[in-house]
Amino acid sequence: MSAPDFNLLVTLDAVLAEGSVARAAQRLRLSPSAMSRALARLRETIGDPLLVRAGRGLVPTPRALELREQVSRLVQDGEAVLRPAEKLNLKQLVRTFTLRTAEGFVENFGPDLIARIGKEAPGVRLRFVQKPNKDSAPLRDGTVDLETGVVADTTAPEVRAQALFRDRFIGVVRMGHSLSKGKITPLRYAAGRHIVVSRRGLDKGPIDEALEPFGLERKIVMIVGGFSTAVALARASDLIATVPERHTGNLRAGMHSFPLPVSTPEVTVSLLWHPRLDADLAHRWLRGHVRDICAAIR
Repeated sequence: MSAPDFNLLVTLDAVLAEGSVARAAQRLRLSPSAMSRALARLRETIGDPLLVRAGRGLVPTPRALELREQVSRLVQDGEAVLRPAEKLNLKQLVRTFTLRTAEGFVENFGPDLIARIGKEAPGVRLRFVQKPNKDSAPLRDGTVDLETGVVADTTAPEVRAQALFRDRFIGVVRMGHSLSKGKITPLRYAAGRHIVVSRRGLDKGPIDEALEPFGLERKIVMIVGGFSTAVALARASDLIATVPERHTGNLRAGMHSFPLPVSTPEVTVSLLWHPRLDADLAHRWLRGHVRDICAAIR
């Protein structure tokens, strides 16, 4: 069996990305005839036409769609291996990093992170975007550089993850609330009026499961999409918010926080990124600062 021609991967990546033989030829700076010959070799090697005519244009075959992301990743990884490493000059670095984080992360960890980044690399800008779900597509397509969150079954298998800290859920109420004094029992906790945080609008979770053995059920009067909203509502009312402790430290300033009277599992918050950025020196530098900030704030 003859050795594979890995140059064909670059050609295949261009063809699948452009969806046009002519545009792929322009991208690779090849003549139309050379591109046609390369496509013929690809079709023979893979055993699939890859692009087929549909009206006046071309459409990818199912096999082409299946290969597109994998081939793109292989080519990017190959380019990263062959690219010479450059010494990072932070004072001259001009770059915008997009971070996708859960609500509360910016308020709690953002000030220290921005202070460090600004001191070392004044040309770097951080863009924080909301995290409506756990979809890994933004990391895959490069619209997000870094993400924080709990690794789930829906997290893409190729995504890199490094633990930042463990967090637990606690209760929080306004100062003067009846739960701000005395021992918090499962009965006292469940009897209050509760805010539930759920991006999907769910009204049940691990806390409710932990109350079941006591024969108790929370009275849920409001469901919101984020921790900031829950804390703000609890601050201005007699509602009880249940939120992650470390994620909401600054948000809870001036309020009464208490451990939950039932046992609930802790969660591990991780730093997530796509492997194509593993060797990127600026990205490594930013990852290091995020890790240090999260480790420093308790």
